[in-house]
Amino acid sequence: MSVLIYGKNSCQEIIDINKKILKAYIMEGTNKDFLNILKRKNIDIVLYEKVEFKRQFQGNNQGIVFEVEDYKTYEFDNFINTLNLEENPLIIMLDGITDVHNFGAIIRTCEAGGVAGIIIPKNRSVKISGAAAKTSSGAIEHIKIVEVTNLRNSLEKLRDLGFWNIGTSLDADKDYSEIFVDRPLCVVIGSEGKGMSRLLKETVDFNVKINMIGKVNSLNASVSAGIIVFDILRKRKNL
Repeated sequence: MSVLIYGKNSCQEIIDINKKILKAYIMEGTNKDFLNILKRKNIDIVLYEKVEFKRQFQGNNQGIVFEVEDYKTYEFDNFINTLNLEENPLIIMLDGITDVHNFGAIIRTCEAGGVAGIIIPKNRSVKISGAAAKTSSGAIEHIKIVEVTNLRNSLEKLRDLGFWNIGTSLDADKDYSEIFVDRPLCVVIGSEGKGMSRLLKETVDFNVKINMIGKVNSLNASVSAGIIVFDILRKRKNL
């Protein structure tokens, strides 16, 4: 299996980390800097005229697309074995996120904020795609994505390992600023429309909300993730 990676930033990251490129597609007359690098690496290059390139590759691709091997996801136990619990790792769990651009933005936020990994369900959930990779601006190359069969079971396993599980909900009593950060944490982010599932709300140790004073009563999931991740990062730096 392979995936198509669109755009200059994402493709540059592929080159920087020396990820295997199966094939490169470039619009004629563009991206000469990439062409020179790819030729030195003996990468198979396909040049398309502008009209044909746009027909083959939709969206904002900046005239360059890489075909790479499909992204590896981690099994829960294998992922846990990569963590040092004494360093109080932060994990983000996504419940009901289906938009690939939202997913890509969350990946970018989490990587920038030092998150150890992102847990997603195997079914009825967003998957790693070229669009998600492009939105992440290359961050997807530097963060672990964990696929699990059951989110609730994963939360219970994390609790047994010493994690505090924090949910996010509009009707929560606690504010996100009340999260204790001196311990391993898993923060669950629900979808913008439906939020977290009832089952997960009941499974986490407690739920928090982001207080708002405007007329809009909810935030994009990636924005919510960013606010919480960087508040945790800020407080941990002050410990």
